[in-house]
Amino acid sequence: MAGKTWRGAVVGASALLGKELAEELSGATEVLWDITLFDAEDAGGTITAAGDEALVIQTIAADSFVGIDVVFFASEGATALQFWKAAHAAGAAIVDLTGALEGQPHVQVRSPLVSGGARPDLATIAEVSAQPAAIMLALASKALSAVGLERMAATVLQPASQLGNAGVEEVHQQTVSLLSFKPLPKDVYDAQVAFNLLASLGSVAKANLENTRDTIRRHIEILTSKDAADSVALQLLQAPVFHGYTASVFVETSQQMDEKALRKMLVEGQPQFLEDESPSNEIAAGKGEVLLRVTASESKKGSAFWLWMAADNLRLSARNAAACALELLQLRPASGVQ
Repeated sequence: MAGKTWRGAVVGASALLGKELAEELSGATEVLWDITLFDAEDAGGTITAAGDEALVIQTIAADSFVGIDVVFFASEGATALQFWKAAHAAGAAIVDLTGALEGQPHVQVRSPLVSGGARPDLATIAEVSAQPAAIMLALASKALSAVGLERMAATVLQPASQLGNAGVEEVHQQTVSLLSFKPLPKDVYDAQVAFNLLASLGSVAKANLENTRDTIRRHIEILTSKDAADSVALQLLQAPVFHGYTASVFVETSQQMDEKALRKMLVEGQPQFLEDESPSNEIAAGKGEVLLRVTASESKKGSAFWLWMAADNLRLSARNAAACALELLQLRPASGVQ
């Protein structure tokens, strides 16, 4: 694919994830992308930046995908469901960052950043980019399987940006309202998220933490194995932060290892990990890797450790989506995957 320019379309270009994806594609080194940006009618005509280039967001329509090689859906799930068949009919490969296409025929959940798993074949018409927290935990699970991972207990803190522009805006408005002693807007979360930690959201919230937790667990199984997923005890909390997943992870291994040896194995054996003395969502911002700190714990049997992990959820999702597109493009010259 060296030297060839591929045409990519980002649907949902005005969304946080769409903007991050456009930046990721414009800065890609493995593939040259000619990017077209699409969004709903109210965003049509907006000028935005992708890398050093200014691009105009076009209003999406059923005939928007003619001549496009890969369509990335970073919009609302409803938009992906509305237009993905038109994209397929136009001959484009599809990468879905919304999760809405999971379960459709010939659609795979993928993270090429995690080694192994079922790769796309000639029948694959779309890939769903795996949930970013699932990628974080699957990377750890895969690496630790080499030393006999027996148990993993993870508390994952979810940022507002995982719910897109609306989630970030509501946390911002709640913060301002609290500091000025005004009523809180709760249209998205149906709960106070600002200055608060929650294990569940309100009954009419636009998101459900239990459903998200189930998605993370399901994606871990897809990316690793059922046994690996069964070894994970998972708790998901809504955190009062704008960007970046963090996770406190307790692991036990059957193989005796000291802290230094495990740290070396994880960081040197898994290129997606970057060691940091104190990972945080602020430090992880703009990085495509997962920041990691390893500390030893006490265990009567085997070895036990604490992992503290942090990742920019938007950048990790965008990076994974770009890798998914490469998988589909690698099939294209030989098979004409549509």
